Amino acid sequence: MNSDRRGFLGGVASGLAGGLLWSPEVRSGGRLRGLCDEQSPTAFLMISDTHVLADAADAAKLDQRSVAVTERFVDCLNGLSGTEIPESAGGGRVRELRGVIHGGDCIDTGDKPRVDMQRTEWAGFEDFYGLTGREGRLRLPLYEVHGNHDSPRSDGYELQQIRRRNRERVGLTAVSENGLHYSWDWGPVHFVNLGIVVGEVSEPARRRRYAPLGSLQFLQDDLQKHVGSSGRPIVVTHHIDVLRYAQPLPVETVRAEGMEWDPADVHAYYEALREYRVAGILYGHTHGRNIFRWDGTAKAGKSGVPTFNCDNSSHFGGSQQAFLYFEIWPDRLLVREYGTRDGWSTAGWTPQFWQMDLT
Repeated sequence: MNSDRRGFLGGVASGLAGGLLWSPEVRSGGRLRGLCDEQSPTAFLMISDTHVLADAADAAKLDQRSVAVTERFVDCLNGLSGTEIPESAGGGRVRELRGVIHGGDCIDTGDKPRVDMQRTEWAGFEDFYGLTGREGRLRLPLYEVHGNHDSPRSDGYELQQIRRRNRERVGLTAVSENGLHYSWDWGPVHFVNLGIVVGEVSEPARRRRYAPLGSLQFLQDDLQKHVGSSGRPIVVTHHIDVLRYAQPLPVETVRAEGMEWDPADVHAYYEALREYRVAGILYGHTHGRNIFRWDGTAKAGKSGVPTFNCDNSSHFGGSQQAFLYFEIWPDRLLVREYGTRDGWSTAGWTPQFWQMDLT
């Protein structure tokens, strides 16, 4: 688990100023910019690692632990828009939300041979989260990627369903030839969803533990065609975290093949983003929140791409969960976290925020 896990209503940390944990770009005692601006930001939520679970003893039914926590969680998402944010989290109110991005591990058993459980879990996932905000319990559009608990290799039941959903999804800018990766625009911001990992490069030619399924090529082609030299901000989502695998090259093949993400692909991914104005890299997987700038190395940097590792959001096995609320302004990015310690029976804002200039 990530060392930055949870902070929800936690104790005082180093770097506090006036009760707030400021980002490096914000001076102690400064003001949070943009809350009174007439121009509206691009606002959305990020959730991850929902792990909808079927009952192993009766695969036709969902596990009741999963049902209970997910129903409360979705109701929380539905009630958030327009609500006030306390001063401890930067103040203001939740803006009109464009939708919800899901960072993967939608279901729990996609990496196991129980297809009967997978079918029940996916049906439950769609009942809870829908697609466009009209079909399921969630009243917002959902944009998911797949994770290692969904389908870690080249195919699987959930990948078939994502392909179908991408044919039905409203307003997409592009969809990959294999039907899995896709992009869309919310206002001036361009979004790209890339599945479990981003890759793969042709050299070195070796086995990948998780199949990238052509996501690197789709990313490169999509950004060249739909962003180019415009300077538009972009947001990219995948499931696996970057820092652990951004290791110096070359990496021995035996070691690389055991990693969740081949370091050669990680380096190529960073190079593919370097010439663009990246507002955020989003991912889940670690079941812990971590927010930093990524400069392509294995350590958080003082400069680089704003990167957001979302906590697990409605896992059946845990009481502490969270998700992220984003506002992308023309010149800056503002992020807050909303979480629970009792499986969404009660919830509240983490007493800190992250504000980064977009460069």
